[in-house]
Amino acid sequence: MSEAARARAAAEPEAGPRPLALRLLEAMLFASDEPLDEATLAARLPEGADLPRLLATLSADYAPRGVNLVRVAGKWMMRTAPDLGFLLARDKPEPRRLSRAALETLAIIAYHQPVTRAEIEEIRGVSTNKGTLDVLLESGWIRMRGRRRSPGRPITYGTTAGFLSHFGLESIQDLPGIEELKGTGLIDARVPAGLTVPLPNDDEGLRDDEDPVEPDLVDLALAPYPTPDDDEE
Repeated sequence: MSEAARARAAAEPEAGPRPLALRLLEAMLFASDEPLDEATLAARLPEGADLPRLLATLSADYAPRGVNLVRVAGKWMMRTAPDLGFLLARDKPEPRRLSRAALETLAIIAYHQPVTRAEIEEIRGVSTNKGTLDVLLESGWIRMRGRRRSPGRPITYGTTAGFLSHFGLESIQDLPGIEELKGTGLIDARVPAGLTVPLPNDDEGLRDDEDPVEPDLVDLALAPYPTPDDDEE
């Protein structure tokens, strides 16, 4: 060993063996292609393993690295460090660009869920092409929640865990409020007095005015379909 190598070895603290539970947790998170909840992680760790402490240790270990341990939609996953994402963007398939109508519809569903198509149209002030909802259903960002207990029993829509994962949100409550929207310039800072942004809630339980949606209708909504043209203003 050269003098320089011996000097570096002497200067570096000797690392002890990595605990088995921590190695198992690390392996599970790297091997999974989707976020994992804490119940799933705990079930595969040795009995008595302190999962919160292990997650905190692993999160700190990876904080300065090229991948980080993050919590999205109440689950844990490894994700490219935010400052490196642009370097890998070219290696990903180009996602379909959503139309303005689809973006507006998605935002309304996120903040107002559970919401029907008629309610979406009332908020937007224009009719909504069924193809717009189909695109969002196919993306996995929205789902059919149930049927509203009103004439015609319209379908109600809500967001999914996939929506939270794609936008890097731990929970739906992390969506920006009105002050944050003003700060980003997404809405005019001089909004009318009394204008509020609803507090989003994606609780999976049906509301008192909702009935379950038929399973065959959900299956049909998730089936492949010809790409439609979105509505445009």
